[in-house]
Amino acid sequence: MSTPTPKPYRPPSFLPSPVLDHASAGLVAGCIATLFTHPLDLLRTRFQVSSTPITGGPGRAILSSLGGIKARDGWKGLYRGLGPNLVGNIAGWGLYFMWYELLKRRIAARDPDSVHAAEGGGREVRLSPGGYLLASAQASALTAVMTNPLWVVRVRIFTSRPGDAHDYGTLHRGLYRIARTEGLRGLYRGSTFALIGISNGALQFMAYEELKQLGFELKRRRYERAGREWREGGEKLSNIEYILMSATSKLVALATTYPYQVIRARLQSNNPEYPNIPTILRLTYAQSGLRGFYRGLATNMIRVLPATCITFVVYENVAWALRRHFAV
Repeated sequence: MSTPTPKPYRPPSFLPSPVLDHASAGLVAGCIATLFTHPLDLLRTRFQVSSTPITGGPGRAILSSLGGIKARDGWKGLYRGLGPNLVGNIAGWGLYFMWYELLKRRIAARDPDSVHAAEGGGREVRLSPGGYLLASAQASALTAVMTNPLWVVRVRIFTSRPGDAHDYGTLHRGLYRIARTEGLRGLYRGSTFALIGISNGALQFMAYEELKQLGFELKRRRYERAGREWREGGEKLSNIEYILMSATSKLVALATTYPYQVIRARLQSNNPEYPNIPTILRLTYAQSGLRGFYRGLATNMIRVLPATCITFVVYENVAWALRRHFAV
């Protein structure tokens, strides 16, 4: 007599749709990660835009630059541009996870390799690597189009100083000034290149989802060896595992796609030295060779890895809490 297949675990969602649970978790994760890592984000953007050679190792350059900003502008200078950066990351992560969950479910409906596990009113979806890559690329593209104006203002504020003639001040003032002086084209400056760069998020999430599936499979086997019941969709991994998986997936994506970030930052900075992509490519190579396209990479890794780990750990825990502990 065959053993009946156990029914998948079906936890309820806190909000009307599980998709909204994931979007809310993304909002919280984006907020917390930005508050912790903003000074390094400010520094990374300035390194990308600058053509001055970085002396010393990345650690020394970071400490020296942070100290210089504090000496000139005080502690407030280290959090210059926090408003647009906070709004951009909150909106970006919230929108991204919303689109990502919606697209995963749509792809799962026609992906023969997917596994559906109903959870309340939604579904726990497992896709093929190609399915994750497609969902992440589409979610990244939609989010990039919707948030590009916020990133343009952020770069302008990051690369100017208070009181300068080119000081963009606040998010609202920056958006108004760019719209008035440069029009819609100014607000979407660098958007074409941002769309090219969606490969970063796509590669990262594909790698992360595959590592997460591997983590769940290893945990399932441990449960079986211990004689414990395994409920599909009803378990979570440890925070250490989420940290290792998010860091590994980000390193893979970052090493592959970093040059586009340098070019996009220079294009969005409104520096007359960098009017278009061909000029940026030519000048960057002439000034620094291939190393110029990886300018600020070490700083970016130091900034991005903590931000990535914080984002994913907070996201996974908030999504889990909404699903398990606060649902009604």
